Amino acid sequence: MANARGSLFIISAPSGAGKTSLVKALVEKDGNLHASVSHTTRSPRPGEKEGSNYYFVKKSFFDKMVSQGEFLESAQVFDHFYGTSKLWVQSQLEAGTDVVLEIDWQGAKQIKECMPLACAIFILPPSKNALQERLMSRGQDNPEVIERRMDQAVNEMSHFESSDYLVLNRNFEDALNELEVIVKAQRLRTVNRARSLGNILLDMLKFGN
Repeated sequence: MANARGSLFIISAPSGAGKTSLVKALVEKDGNLHASVSHTTRSPRPGEKEGSNYYFVKKSFFDKMVSQGEFLESAQVFDHFYGTSKLWVQSQLEAGTDVVLEIDWQGAKQIKECMPLACAIFILPPSKNALQERLMSRGQDNPEVIERRMDQAVNEMSHFESSDYLVLNRNFEDALNELEVIVKAQRLRTVNRARSLGNILLDMLKFGN
């Protein structure tokens, strides 16, 4: 039997759907689930911290990482670029730790193509009106930027079918509970469970005494 290996979870959603808050709460409740910290070329938003929310890097540094093949996935969202460290994710999975990535649908598609066993989850807002209200309540963007984000959100939501699970974030606690159920179900899949139960299965499948 192979050694136990961590599971990879991909969570995508349009901006304002609540994925960041849900991922944070999910990781806090699950001791074996670690969130990957992406690299980005955009500037920090109010309250964001280096190494906690993102690694904020210059475009030239980001391009160098791309050319050296250091990203598991990378994508452009609006005028900025985002990427996930291949080395960090692989080291966590090999150590038996489950990893959750908070990325857009482009990055999710890239990862599913090279890692088909990864579990892709898409989070939807309760409605377009609710999404717009959330974006406006942030007070971080002007009306033109919010309009762009809304157009982008419609485009992103059109790719929901590429995910394995769909969560509607109408109520935060309900959405969080659904995410927890998905994580548990993924861990119980035969391909994952057989790894963690390797020695037990070997003993059970021995012929004779």
